[in-house]
Amino acid sequence: MEKKQVIRLRKVAIYHGGENQSAKQIIHEGEMVLSELDLSVHQGEFVYLIGRVGSGKSSLLKTLYAEVPLLVGEGSIAGFNLRTLKRKDIPYLRRSIGIVFQDYQLLNDRNVFMNLYYVLKATGWKKESEIRERIDKVLNMVHLETKSYKMPFELSGGEQQRLVIARALLNDPEVLLADEPTGNLDPVTADGIMKIFCEIAERGCAVVMSTHNTSLIEKYPARAVLFQKGHICEVDLKQILA
Repeated sequence: MEKKQVIRLRKVAIYHGGENQSAKQIIHEGEMVLSELDLSVHQGEFVYLIGRVGSGKSSLLKTLYAEVPLLVGEGSIAGFNLRTLKRKDIPYLRRSIGIVFQDYQLLNDRNVFMNLYYVLKATGWKKESEIRERIDKVLNMVHLETKSYKMPFELSGGEQQRLVIARALLNDPEVLLADEPTGNLDPVTADGIMKIFCEIAERGCAVVMSTHNTSLIEKYPARAVLFQKGHICEVDLKQILA
């Protein structure tokens, strides 16, 4: 049986425009970053986004979590239509997907447990027993089960990134989007993060990850999409690693 499609983009163009510009102004006056973009991702699939800095990888991820509006083409993620998505529905979209940022964006005045607790309360969880159970589960998934009382500044860079992954998994997403998640980490720590991502994909959550790290791609081969000259194309891993 074919696995469920969790991301679908057809004939998409992505633009950078001014904050207060209308859709029409952005299309006519903004900078086109990517065009004629077609992409499908299925449940449990692991996909690398590769390409030079400025090639559009982050712009695509931002479009998928609705920071950049989709103005041209068709697009959906986790059952949400990105073309018709209303501003008030963006929080619901972000509860249905997981986002892993390179700069962590943790609450530095709250411990590990409270960083996760705050997110669950903000996304509608009410029963304390269920909240605690879910936090325990995601901390176990990222091997931080003994660190719930620690403050973010007491964690290593790798542990902070694992906490970010735990936060992204709280609402059991269909898709995990990761923007250069190993960019600031040493090779051994990055290797640990990759193992966690592979485990996540094996459980059925699609993982879409931008990276420059070819050694990680070599060690953890998966589907690769190359960003080049305003377009994307599927590439053979042998081409990348040659």
